Amino acid sequence: MKTVSSIKDRMLTISIILIVLLQASCEVRIISLQERLDTLSNSEVSEIEGDTMFVSSYKILLEQPLDHKDPLSASFHQKVYISHIDSTLPVVLVTEGYNARGNRPTELTRLLKCNQIIVEHRYFGESVPDSVDWQFMNIEQAANDHHKIVELFKKVYPGEWISTGISKGGQTVMYHSYFFPEDVDVRVPYVAPLNFSEEDPRIYEFLRNVGTEECRRKIHDFQDMILRNREVYYPMFQEYTDSRGLAYTRITTEEAFEYAVLEYSFSFWQWGWECDDIPDSTFNESDIFRHFSQVGGFDYFSDDGIETYEPFFYQALTEIGYYGYDFTEFNGLLQSVTNPIFTFSAPQNIELDYNFNLMQDVNRYIQNGGNFFIFIYGETDTWSATAVELTGNTNSVMIIKPAGSHRTRIRNLPDEQKEKVISTLENWLEIEIDRLNF
Repeated sequence: MKTVSSIKDRMLTISIILIVLLQASCEVRIISLQERLDTLSNSEVSEIEGDTMFVSSYKILLEQPLDHKDPLSASFHQKVYISHIDSTLPVVLVTEGYNARGNRPTELTRLLKCNQIIVEHRYFGESVPDSVDWQFMNIEQAANDHHKIVELFKKVYPGEWISTGISKGGQTVMYHSYFFPEDVDVRVPYVAPLNFSEEDPRIYEFLRNVGTEECRRKIHDFQDMILRNREVYYPMFQEYTDSRGLAYTRITTEEAFEYAVLEYSFSFWQWGWECDDIPDSTFNESDIFRHFSQVGGFDYFSDDGIETYEPFFYQALTEIGYYGYDFTEFNGLLQSVTNPIFTFSAPQNIELDYNFNLMQDVNRYIQNGGNFFIFIYGETDTWSATAVELTGNTNSVMIIKPAGSHRTRIRNLPDEQKEKVISTLENWLEIEIDRLNF
């Protein structure tokens, strides 16, 4: 005769077995990279030569729905690079904001010595639908692109995932996390603005206060000099742009010249030029123009420049915001430009209805629920005017490099800040990072 105790022991054993079986049935089966690649229907997979740190590398043209809310919608192929070492290692997910120009390892990938996935942004490079429907060029659709890729490859890489991107790629990191906060474990956006309007006024405030008063005066005087000596520098602008095949039909050449002058101050601080580099009226005209051409971004306003970045300008003027130009500093000197914002660079004959709520929603997420972010900015980078502002409600970290530009990276941070980033990664990922060759 069985005792009550033996019956309870047997029932406990059966319960444990059932729990183990249930857990096993819920676990995702880990598959090899090759197994996953073999399942990608309607996609093109080709093995490519990669960096020597990787065992194998692949270029994938992955089929994605144009509208993730309607799986039966038209599709397009999104370029993805997979660089593989070992499935037991972490993976760095690089969300490009534009086209993916190549399969190079990021500094995070080198630091962590791990796998890497680079994703080209929809509507850029090779990731363009046959028929462009602008309504699907938005951050939610792009976040779904990234989510699908994470879902596909988490069965290959079950460990830690780190998402990262630079500038607009860093913005994309934030947007992906906003829509899918559970997709990755750690996020490292570099120099990523969070704009609140298509002409965010914080840019103007930043430019009025960045650096020293002497440097800001030199910048203004240089712009003023170019405009006051239009008869000298505009013909030089025409000759220079013609010799490089830069055409201007979306705007006139005269407008492009003036926009380049207006752009000078933004670009100067963005890319970290030195105030001692600014020539004054005592320099010869060739040296003055050479400096202007280096900083002013003449190609940005050209037909090729606009065509390359047109999808971005659509996003900027409908969702993610941008900046404009303050004409008041040059009263009487501007003869052609009348539009302070970049509507001329957006798709033409398309309604641009800016959503003022979306970036505010992203901001609330970053401030109140956006954990495990390491935000990296340069102090004097113009885009730091619209940097995220942490409230202390999350465990996220803000790193601002003193006098840093848009080129700010972990490797060029001061030692104390660099150590802060690395030790934070170690803590969050529960790993030990080799600092010796970084």
